[in-house]
Amino acid sequence: MLSLSEILLPVVAVVLIVAPIALVFSGRMNPKNAKQKMIAQICIFAGVFAVMMIFQAHQFAALAEDTTTTTAVDNSRGLGFIAAAIAVSASSLGAGLAVAKATPAALGAVSENPDNFGRALIFVALGEGIAIYGLLISILILNNL
Repeated sequence: MLSLSEILLPVVAVVLIVAPIALVFSGRMNPKNAKQKMIAQICIFAGVFAVMMIFQAHQFAALAEDTTTTTAVDNSRGLGFIAAAIAVSASSLGAGLAVAKATPAALGAVSENPDNFGRALIFVALGEGIAIYGLLISILILNNL
């Protein structure tokens, strides 16, 4: 049976994540305070994510462990899964930032001189390569578990 904290904590997390989105659709958000609300949304999400990871870390280890061999909980496999997830998510965020910065510059260079298309495409592809490197690292981590 689930305890009260195991039931209420996910509900509070969902409410904290969805509440700022409700402000956007209600029409009470204007361009002046949109940046502050977006930063608040990101901070709330990061905080809720951290709280959920802290409270559920023992379950990651319990799911990853083969219960037939030992009865003690080994945290190394659970932390390996978390490391693989962090590798993919951090590299994807980095790739998104790289593409967001390189694509407008590449479009501007191509619009001035169409011969620059190949050079501009290289910079956009380099940003996408970061995500693939993170995916490869996570596959290597998962293969060692």
